[in-house]
Amino acid sequence: MGKVSVLVVDDAPFIRDLVKKGLRDHFPGLQIEEAVNGRKAQQFLARQSVDLILCDWEMPELSGIELLTWCREQEGLKTTPFIMVTSRGDKDNVVQAIQAGVSDFIGKPFSNDQLVSKVKKALSRAGKLEALAAQAPQRSLVGSMPNDSLSALTGGKAEVVRPSAPTAPRPAATPAAPPAVSAARPAAKGQQGQLRLPQTNLPCVIKALSLKEALLVIKRGTPLPQVLESAVLDLEEDSDVARLNGYLHAVAALEPRPDSEWLQLTFRFVDRDPQKLDYLSRLIARGSTQKHYVPGA
Repeated sequence: MGKVSVLVVDDAPFIRDLVKKGLRDHFPGLQIEEAVNGRKAQQFLARQSVDLILCDWEMPELSGIELLTWCREQEGLKTTPFIMVTSRGDKDNVVQAIQAGVSDFIGKPFSNDQLVSKVKKALSRAGKLEALAAQAPQRSLVGSMPNDSLSALTGGKAEVVRPSAPTAPRPAATPAAPPAVSAARPAAKGQQGQLRLPQTNLPCVIKALSLKEALLVIKRGTPLPQVLESAVLDLEEDSDVARLNGYLHAVAALEPRPDSEWLQLTFRFVDRDPQKLDYLSRLIARGSTQKHYVPGA
């Protein structure tokens, strides 16, 4: 019996690493393949079958919906479970994917337990979960898994220091702006957005913007956003909404005092989609003559 296998398709290395780490931790014995976009996935699937496909929607060369449509036209892929991993939660997009034959959705941003739950469900429906358990009897596939997003995101490459008791982390004093942001142009004054985290949605204001990252200002609340937490930044311009995938690179107090009401977040983009980069370029150009936004100013 061959190994149970999954193909992870996403143009963002960060997201692929997040998914692979979550799968390895919870599904020992699972063979994990990856593709950097839909076209590469198509080439892989033309020569090798898999038991499950986890695919991003928005990718250059060939999108997730185009790959899904192609898969359902292939005799050997008509019934292969296909989970769309996407920040597109609009009704029209959901209907489009269902009509194309999608098996399930995972919304960005996602937590480890959300990923595991969806994959376990898909493998169970396909009759592959027991086979996978037989390949790795030393670990249980049915036990609960803690929501350990920091561990997943570091991929074991960085040390994660945990407090002895669960306490809310204190924001650090405002650090000097990193080079990428200091060179960025300020965004249009008052540019509003929404930051979607695995557990909550936060309104935010764009303080500065580059093609690499954005400085966001949010009102302090509970729970506090966590460094290395995956997120989606929704921005609206002229009735168009851009969903920018990324992660929190830094969290700091906006003012140099511990009771600061406002937090400054450094949000790193992971998308390689040309349309999103073009959108960011337009926003940066529009903000070139504007001043920085300061809450309460």
